[in-house]
Amino acid sequence: MPVITTKAAGSAQGYGEFTASAPKVYIEDVFSCFLYTGNGSTQTITNGIDLSGKGGLVWVKQRNSSSQHILNSTGMSTTEHLRSNDVGYYGGVTTTFNANGFTTSVSVSPETYVSWTFRNQAKFFDVVTWTGNGSNRTISHNLGSVPGCIIVKRLGTADWQVYHRSLANTEYLVLNSTAAKATGTTRWNSTTPTSTVFSLGTDTTVNANGGTYVAYIFAHDAGGFGLSGTDNVISCGSSAGYAVNLGWEPQWLLYRSSNFTDNWQIIDNMRGAAVGVSTNNTWSNLNANTSGAETSVTGSSGNPNIRFTATGFDLGAIAGTAIYIAIRRGPMKVPTSGTSVFDPNNTSVSSGSQKITTTFPVDTVITKANQNVFEDRLRGAGRLLYSTTTGAEGSGTASDWQLDFNDGYEVNAADVGPIKPSYAFRRAPGFFDVVCYTGTGSARTVSHNLGVAPELMIVKDRAGSGAGNDWAVYCVSVGASGYLTLNTTDFAKTVAAGYTKDPWNSTTPTATVFSVKTDSSVNFSGFTYVAYLFATCPGVSKVGSYTGTGTTKQIDCGFTGGARFILIKRTDSTGDWYVYDTARGIVAGNDPYFFLNSTAAEVTNTDYVDTYSAGFELSSTAPAGLNANGGTYIFLAIA
Repeated sequence: MPVITTKAAGSAQGYGEFTASAPKVYIEDVFSCFLYTGNGSTQTITNGIDLSGKGGLVWVKQRNSSSQHILNSTGMSTTEHLRSNDVGYYGGVTTTFNANGFTTSVSVSPETYVSWTFRNQAKFFDVVTWTGNGSNRTISHNLGSVPGCIIVKRLGTADWQVYHRSLANTEYLVLNSTAAKATGTTRWNSTTPTSTVFSLGTDTTVNANGGTYVAYIFAHDAGGFGLSGTDNVISCGSSAGYAVNLGWEPQWLLYRSSNFTDNWQIIDNMRGAAVGVSTNNTWSNLNANTSGAETSVTGSSGNPNIRFTATGFDLGAIAGTAIYIAIRRGPMKVPTSGTSVFDPNNTSVSSGSQKITTTFPVDTVITKANQNVFEDRLRGAGRLLYSTTTGAEGSGTASDWQLDFNDGYEVNAADVGPIKPSYAFRRAPGFFDVVCYTGTGSARTVSHNLGVAPELMIVKDRAGSGAGNDWAVYCVSVGASGYLTLNTTDFAKTVAAGYTKDPWNSTTPTATVFSVKTDSSVNFSGFTYVAYLFATCPGVSKVGSYTGTGTTKQIDCGFTGGARFILIKRTDSTGDWYVYDTARGIVAGNDPYFFLNSTAAEVTNTDYVDTYSAGFELSSTAPAGLNANGGTYIFLAIA
């Protein structure tokens, strides 16, 4: 079989060797966290996971009120289910597996639900069933790597038994209990699992003669994913608290203290694992061992702080040692279509709140209102930042702006006045990323997951005593020794021109990190920051520059259907941050625009930008802010 060595376009690293016949697998192919609202009938959840062909596990929990966890998997009847918070095996719920998701009868209107889908896949997850024989034995599995965690349940009345690699092979935990780890050699026969089998003793919870059982088997740092085929997507580890370095940002976390009484807590980024403005982070928690409703938890000195980071997660202080299962955030695939990661919308919201529907989960929203608003999933609901000011983000409340959906976002005109238009962005490799970090006051690097070197970075301090700094902007054409400010009309300033401010430490960002120096706009000790990172993604986005001519000028972005969004800023002289989009109109006639740096109403009676299939066209009548002869400009365009 031939071996091919390849390197993806735009990548900062080679993708190694792989066999030509080996299909590439990504986390979005095998795991989904999907939110839905019940309609009182059977619902089909389309999450892109092939369960009918591959098999796996569907785990559903009602969020807004107390209810049982519902688990159905390969090897079980479609009309029966398990409950992670209970010892039984029950009917009354129907779950069928589809080629792109599942159908469920867990659908009470208008209750809200979360579903977690795990597809069988080597080096990620496997479901195994067997009939007990009452004697020491081994059970074969198809994980293709040594299991990191094994969760076993008898299909009858019995506690859930949990093996975890961070415990001794004579120890176990119980999923439906808060009890600390216990010792029992008859569970795992005092034998560590291998890449092909795991061992059972004679305990009736795992191997009673004639009993029927199911096991959910999770891999640990086994590689097997991504274009390289070597990327890790799941980790089963332990920590005494504080920073856990996975090498990637998680989207789902199951954890508990192993040696003290504790709940099995489930956190995911769709329901909210927000990075707070200080030590008090907020997250939405469900306990696998209880039927309780979802709770919103805010960290404090007496309560561990949970937050996801670009390279792992923080647990804060925790009693004893925590064990965990962490799953990597997706998508891992580089987008090939702008419509899969960006949506411009011209819906007018004049009062109250309204949901705007998209075809993808939204990570960041920018809207035009009395203020120009930035809101994103990573910082949490209601934490609004205004690109026209130097002020702090909002404190965030449940009634404010929400991204708590798989198919859109909610805006609230009561906060910022009439809203129109709005722009939805999805984080994706090669296109867009969001990073939150805390300043140190010393020159440093900040990790990101863009996968390529950022070409445009927009950074804002968020709150506390640091609020009051300008928005700092890096653009590759200006260079790492220069900067712009999003909330002003200022021209690009550089160290070479005598300006002492050096936010990027005169260091060009890489595919994994960007650099910041000591300026308070990007890295003052104890201040919190958010960074929005963009790159050129072929056929999807273009970060570029041009020199104005004062005449009609076409900007080639490599698109085929023209730009749907355009952001332009003059760099050699003062100028506004112009915003155009196709939702309001990029046409042969007048094209509405507004300024990100201004609260002024949009302008609707000018024709400065026109359609051009490869990108966009500037007219000969465009002002100096867009097309002065000899003027220099930067732009972000999205197809």
